[in-house]
Amino acid sequence: MTARSWIDVGGGATTYLVGGAVRDELLDRQPSEFDWVVVGATPERMLDHGFNQVGRDFPVFLEPNSGEQYALARTERRTGPGHADFVCDAAPDVTLEADLARRDLTINAMARDRDGTLIDPCDGQRDIAGRMLRHVSPAFAEDPLRVFRVARFAAQLPDFEIASETLAVMRSMVDELAALSGERVFAELRRAADSARPGRFFETLGAVGEHCWFRDIDLRATARLFGAGVFADASTALVGMGWVNAPAAVDRLYRDLRAPRQILRGAVALARHGKTLVQRDVDAQALLDALTGIDAFRQNDVTPIVLAGAEACSGRSMAGKRQLIGELSVLRVDAQPGPDYGAALRRRRVNWIAKRCPP
Repeated sequence: MTARSWIDVGGGATTYLVGGAVRDELLDRQPSEFDWVVVGATPERMLDHGFNQVGRDFPVFLEPNSGEQYALARTERRTGPGHADFVCDAAPDVTLEADLARRDLTINAMARDRDGTLIDPCDGQRDIAGRMLRHVSPAFAEDPLRVFRVARFAAQLPDFEIASETLAVMRSMVDELAALSGERVFAELRRAADSARPGRFFETLGAVGEHCWFRDIDLRATARLFGAGVFADASTALVGMGWVNAPAAVDRLYRDLRAPRQILRGAVALARHGKTLVQRDVDAQALLDALTGIDAFRQNDVTPIVLAGAEACSGRSMAGKRQLIGELSVLRVDAQPGPDYGAALRRRRVNWIAKRCPP
């Protein structure tokens, strides 16, 4: 943390560093973000101090220079089945301890004051020492997104185990997962895919019996694939799900999750054509169909990520296929534009592949 980040808003209010930054410090990890809780302030005081409010009715504010979040201490009461169906109480008399008690896991329910004193009413430090992911209170069950958050933390902290009582609560929540938005679920999936052990995300979903968003996905096969740690980045990993799942399964999943177009199209293309692309003795016409199926002969952002996914999943270099695509892309034939040209170009491409890549 830096001195400039610690901002007091005056008027008797007190600022605390909370959540992930405190957890990461105790884990000897570099914090990726700094979140703050302000006790004893009002929205008006935050605005007067130059903060920008996030949403008209939500007590979270952004510091304009650093972009860090400063939230008023708050409690929440559930009003419906979704992740956003809560009523907040962010009155100045809400205590830091009450704010921490509404959080998901004990390791995320710690704070530090300006003097560096650790405030740990939920024994998060104990669970860090014991490498345990444990929910703070029964209120955990009020937010179904926490099932995916815990699965993501299991991926990010591979030496931590999920407490048996927390796993039991997660299992009791699976029927409520349909109330979540696809975007929120995808955000957790993406963060898991970019973590140390992404396979644990899918292992956790299998353990809790997730049958809503991932109902068509082979969780065991996906966990094994992701457990190998072969992907260079999160996007390639997400496309890689097509290697062990049917095209219709990844298509439905990513449409439901409102995933980016590149990931949706890339995963479906890998599911349909990936195995053909990596075969060494493939028929020339089948290989051309596969290359056409991944849009290899048009400028796009899907072909590169499909080839990267096939390379990572199979362990075979796609350098030869990339060179072949370049060669096939510049081939021309002496024919009039239209169906005849397309048929002639296909014949020439098939012959070229047969010479370059004999079965």
